Amino acid sequence: MGITRRQALQATAGFGLALAGCQGNSSSHPPKLVIATATNLQFAMTALVGAFKAHTAIACNVIHGSSGKLTAQIKSGAPFDLFVSADLKYPTTLFKDGFATAAPITYAYGKLALWTVNPKLEPSFQDLTQPNIRHIAIANPKIAPYGAAAIASLKHQGLYPAIQDKLVFGESIAHVNYFITSQAADIGITAESIVRSTTFHNKGRWQTVPPTSYPALAQGVIPLKNREGLPQESSTQLRSQAQQFQAFLLSSTGQRILKDFGYGLPS
Repeated sequence: MGITRRQALQATAGFGLALAGCQGNSSSHPPKLVIATATNLQFAMTALVGAFKAHTAIACNVIHGSSGKLTAQIKSGAPFDLFVSADLKYPTTLFKDGFATAAPITYAYGKLALWTVNPKLEPSFQDLTQPNIRHIAIANPKIAPYGAAAIASLKHQGLYPAIQDKLVFGESIAHVNYFITSQAADIGITAESIVRSTTFHNKGRWQTVPPTSYPALAQGVIPLKNREGLPQESSTQLRSQAQQFQAFLLSSTGQRILKDFGYGLPS
């Protein structure tokens, strides 16, 4: 079964690439902190913003997408206050181009997982060349760091030439997850944080992709310049809140949450 346009559209809806977040308590409805987040953090970020709200009561919204797409949106003026990327390349580019107030900081190291929900398949790299596996889902390597890492791993393992025609590309990890769980793809390479989440930890089977088979997925966070058109008081408040969330991400509580989702921690 091929990947259709309809399935791709359903993937966007089914995995919530739009707005999600936590609500603060204020009768004056001040602007909320908006965090642009790579989709490998889909479930980890829910836990992070929940813990952050419990500590601070700060109102926040989360926008999920591929790091490349989010970067393009930031350059086009999207009203984001903090960017939590799947790599360092995109936030470093934003900093150099003048869209951020400070250089990116590594908050975690991502990990890949080979995942299938097909009961007739095992998550084995050597089996990827078998004829019963027709579609292998990965994120688009042009805009998603996890997709680029997946390609690097397949090449490192010597599998890429034999399976490249089987690859189907999702715009982000969320799309990859949809292709896998709907069995539009027989198997796929996603983020380990996804298969460790409570939503999917009992769904199908997975194995960790050998971390030596792809470059380290150092993930960076960067505070963005203030949105245009806001009163000075609101701009100052949002800048402070972005700094607080970044500090929380790097705190012992934030790092413990990331570790629970399978992320490696910076030393």
